[in-house]
Amino acid sequence: MPQRPVAVIGECVADAFAEPSAEHRPGELALRVLPGGGPANTAVALARLGTPTRFLGRISADPFGALFRQHLSASGADLGGCVDAAEPSTLAVASFDPQGQASYTFHAEGTADWAWTADELAALPLAGADCLHTGSLALVREPGGPRIEELLARGRAGATVSIDPNVRPLLVDPAVYRARLPHWCTLADILRLSVDDLDLLMPGVTPERACDAWHLAGVRLVVITLGSRGALASLDGERLTVAAPATTVVDTIGAGDSFTGGLLHHLGGLGRLGGRLDGLTVEEVGDACRFAARVAALTCAVAGPNPPWQADLRGDAGAAVR
Repeated sequence: MPQRPVAVIGECVADAFAEPSAEHRPGELALRVLPGGGPANTAVALARLGTPTRFLGRISADPFGALFRQHLSASGADLGGCVDAAEPSTLAVASFDPQGQASYTFHAEGTADWAWTADELAALPLAGADCLHTGSLALVREPGGPRIEELLARGRAGATVSIDPNVRPLLVDPAVYRARLPHWCTLADILRLSVDDLDLLMPGVTPERACDAWHLAGVRLVVITLGSRGALASLDGERLTVAAPATTVVDTIGAGDSFTGGLLHHLGGLGRLGGRLDGLTVEEVGDACRFAARVAALTCAVAGPNPPWQADLRGDAGAAVR
């Protein structure tokens, strides 16, 4: 049976990487700009893996907006539901630690991604989508965040809801995420987050205890990615861990977003999306997480948020496991 669409709602971000000027002139700094943003990265990963994907965002008419549109379209995402925004694009300037982990300086005030109106959201093409995925800054920035929550509440009648908090403490106080998280748990069937997110959302709480709390709040499937240590998945309290495939890490930008794309793609291929994950087994969750970990590992092996294509996974030979 052909997979039905996944709709991804959220932001595009221009990821700028500081580099020496190509002409090596003193006093100059060159910026290499790649299209990014957590939801947009997930949409690209899904589309490249072969899932019909609708990206629903407010995309600026500035040069960065043109870059976003080209990148998403070339990856196979449907942009028919995007809003042509008058506001500028969001910009993030990245730097790296020795392990390839990125940190960001954001330029996000008054930008296109957060200015959703109720009328814009009401007009989005959600019909026929098996899954609604969102998260990151789109859920916590005003005025759009609460309006997207209302959209999820309406859309979950016919679709699985997936949320990735993707906490950005430089832009939004983690307390804002903590305050919203209980409500997100009433909306979400799938909660995917990193161990770094967990440390910000529930300091000092183990992944296992966090899973139990979120199950009690309403989430059926919780997946916590642990970086090089793999991932922990919990389905209604039944847990498993998967290892991270061995890879040479160039950087980790977009790895978590790619993991989410791989997870949703695999679950959609099993026919488990479209409702409250009825019939999903912990064995199927394990297979989905192992597939998602391969997608994330291939993303780490290249520069920037550049998820693999379906053909890349066929030639991946499964990757050796740590």
